[in-house]
Amino acid sequence: MNTFVALCAVGAEKILGNELKHLGFQLVQGNTPGRVTFTGNDDALYLSNYSLRTSDRVYIQMAKYEASDFDALFEGCYRINWQDYFKKDVRVIVDKVRSHKSKLNSEHSIQGMIQKAIYKKLGSIWHITTLPESGSECDVRVYLENNIVTILLDTSGEALHKRGYRTDGGIAPLRETTAAVLIQEMMWRRKTALHDPFCGSGTIAIEANLYAHNIAPGLGRHFAYENLAIYNQQRAVEIKKQLAEQIRTDVECRITGSDIDPVAVERAKLNAEHSCVAAGRALQMIGSDAKIERPEFIVSDFSDLEAPYETGLLLCNPPYGERIGDIQEAEMLYTKMANLFTDFKGWNMGIITSQKTFEQCIGKRAVSSKTLKAGNLDTVLYKY
Repeated sequence: MNTFVALCAVGAEKILGNELKHLGFQLVQGNTPGRVTFTGNDDALYLSNYSLRTSDRVYIQMAKYEASDFDALFEGCYRINWQDYFKKDVRVIVDKVRSHKSKLNSEHSIQGMIQKAIYKKLGSIWHITTLPESGSECDVRVYLENNIVTILLDTSGEALHKRGYRTDGGIAPLRETTAAVLIQEMMWRRKTALHDPFCGSGTIAIEANLYAHNIAPGLGRHFAYENLAIYNQQRAVEIKKQLAEQIRTDVECRITGSDIDPVAVERAKLNAEHSCVAAGRALQMIGSDAKIERPEFIVSDFSDLEAPYETGLLLCNPPYGERIGDIQEAEMLYTKMANLFTDFKGWNMGIITSQKTFEQCIGKRAVSSKTLKAGNLDTVLYKY
């Protein structure tokens, strides 16, 4: 069994944990904010990267040990069998170091020592003094917490929110992984109508469509594990075909989006098309020519909308100060959004924003709320 670490938005750990358990992985107790540790066999390398909707990145945990000085830090890293994971022309990058409540607190020095240990181990095993570094880059990440070192090897490459279907996100687009978290937080199910009145590039509707049809979000992209010595292409293709067989093409969905900006609507339609084409290619791997239903997008101001069905979920990421440049303008928008409770009477609502005055502006307290931190932005999902 191997140990892996999946990263996510702070506040989304429970949602990600549920995803991992659904995939059959065993969770490891004692997780920290934004990280969920799990165990799995060799297939987990492929299955997690292909399938996880709410994780930003998946790492192999190479080692976890105590180090209160640089000698211990070096020795623990040197003991790892790096030669089993890297090709001989690898270019190893220690891309990030984080130290918290530890005696070793110079992140730059820690980075240099880890890099030195890796290269010395590889040189010793391969009997070379200098690695050519002409091959693919492989990233290593290091965490020190209370003098406990965790060394991680990246298996994802580009962050997992980059599904491959969005060629242009527009201004400050919502991350795909964050959209997936919102859908799970609202406990949306495929039989329920869903509408996003501020659809932008269409991310919420597209992620809902992938979820409704059980389409693994990573089927249309490449991953960093393809550059590792442990990569088994045949097995990766087999798992990809297994996931393609699980795609539901027999479901009917009512997933829609709208935006006042015609350019945004065209962008959303294009992104949705890309996502469904990628799913279609996966289906072709198993000899199926079935088509995936596309979400529908229209040009409309939110104030002109009427609920198309008696019940459903309205889920959105309306513009706010950081996106439209004027907090007062955002607050005026939130005040006008109060009409949605009348226009979509009988619907559940989920609205994510970073503005602390949101409830005051919209004039209605949420039934519950959920704090999420994605990147450097603190946001709250208000549930009605």
